[in-house]
Amino acid sequence: MARSSPDSGTERTTMSDSPLFTPLSLGDIALPHRIAMAPMTRSRSAQPGNVPTAMMATYYAQRASAAMIVTEATQVSQQGQGYSFTPGIHAPEQVEGWKKVTDAVHAAGGRIVSQLWHVGRMSHPSFHVDGLPVAPSALAPDASVWVVDPATGQGGMVPCPVPRALMTSEISGVVDQFGKAAGNAKSAGFDGAEIHGANGYLIDAFLRRSSNHRADRYGGNRNNRIRFAVEVAEAVAGQIGAQRTGIRFSPFITQRNMNDDEAPATILALARELDRMGLAYIHLAEADWDDAPVTPESFRRELRNAFSGKIVVAGKYTKERGEKIIADGYADLVCFARPFIANPDLPRRFRENLPLASFDPETLFGGTEDGYTTYPALEQAT
Repeated sequence: MARSSPDSGTERTTMSDSPLFTPLSLGDIALPHRIAMAPMTRSRSAQPGNVPTAMMATYYAQRASAAMIVTEATQVSQQGQGYSFTPGIHAPEQVEGWKKVTDAVHAAGGRIVSQLWHVGRMSHPSFHVDGLPVAPSALAPDASVWVVDPATGQGGMVPCPVPRALMTSEISGVVDQFGKAAGNAKSAGFDGAEIHGANGYLIDAFLRRSSNHRADRYGGNRNNRIRFAVEVAEAVAGQIGAQRTGIRFSPFITQRNMNDDEAPATILALARELDRMGLAYIHLAEADWDDAPVTPESFRRELRNAFSGKIVVAGKYTKERGEKIIADGYADLVCFARPFIANPDLPRRFRENLPLASFDPETLFGGTEDGYTTYPALEQAT
């Protein structure tokens, strides 16, 4: 049964407090406040092997004052990769690399969950032995991915090809990839796992009629289209615990040929299944460009009624917008993305109304420490 209020017990706020600075129990993860760091691809893993590095450990530890860090999207298998230099969590050396990250974050007093990712058709032939990304159906996404040319070392956006449709017999193997990755995340010391089910990647592609034209038990009606996501959630929760598992959706984002007016209703149906499993949270990825679709209040209310766990939001939130959506009861935790890049001490800056620094967009993807670990906390800056 879904609860009517996002707060209870010790999480209840007072009129004199900012709701961003009240504690929260996110399933089995105790958070000291509600300013989380959103997942952001930064493409700085070591090559070959997409291995997390000491530089990544420093980057995440610098931001450990976040209520919780959601890592950059991390591929659950080689098949799941779609961009150059993104880290994996399917090989032993990758797990060892992530242990350095989680140890550093925990030593700094933080909490960190691994975002588990299979890009599906959002990929490039260079990442696949047979040159073909996989998807629910052989439909191109009309999108590009960032790929580094090994001859020049330079990265650029390249178009995604038409993928091949997964055979029904292959799908259980992909579900297993998520389950094994969740087990690896637990071994690496993560506090939890977040399943990436948004933005046109594999799980999202199964959910939508625009990208799923299958005629088997994973396509057609709504119950069939949510089946893959349900199986993945069961596999991940079975490894790391339902109360340490979340999932990310983007119901109103239609880029990459993902336009399906049934998407919100499909995600609400899926939310009811996830509620039955006892997942800790649902993370809504809201569009962050100027003319983007707005998430209507009616959907937020329906999601509250469908899902009794916590609701996390992300998408160009400011301190003020974050306070309002928590006070309105539509979210429990707010993820901030780019503000955390140049402001590793973002919670303190919000609490004390201190100025925010700007980031360098030229250093977002790939590169060295510059524009990655070189942004100082305010004490160092002054």
